[in-house]
Amino acid sequence: MAKVLERYHDGPDSGVFTDGSAIPNPGPGGWGAVYVRDGEVIAEQHGYEPATTNNRMELRALQAAVELVPVGTPERIYTDSNLAVRTLTEWAAGWERRGWRRKTGPVENLDLVQPLYEQLRTRPELELVWIKAHAGNRWNEYADALATAWARDEL
Repeated sequence: MAKVLERYHDGPDSGVFTDGSAIPNPGPGGWGAVYVRDGEVIAEQHGYEPATTNNRMELRALQAAVELVPVGTPERIYTDSNLAVRTLTEWAAGWERRGWRRKTGPVENLDLVQPLYEQLRTRPELELVWIKAHAGNRWNEYADALATAWARDEL
């Protein structure tokens, strides 16, 4: 992790930054979330699943992000998954109205989407923000390193 901090310096210096990955996709994967205030790590979490997808890991990282922020604390949660942002901020409300079904069939990863959507609805102080992947944003790169640590067997 020290190498990531030495190498990258750009991007926001406060918020919760998340990432998820699967190598290959689908395959084994991991997720990471780091809560940062003024460039200092407040808390972090990461995990691993032996059989998953990158989208599942992105959603799992977002669940951890919500858990890291104390209730009532306004915060931005950054993810490099535009799919996750759109799922939770644009599409989930319609799926819920249709009984958690898409117009074209079942909702993918509903076991993660449904509770995460509910968590975010009850936490209006949290803002979900897309951030570009692998663009040198320090804390997004750190979250990526957490998400892939299992593949390197290191932290």
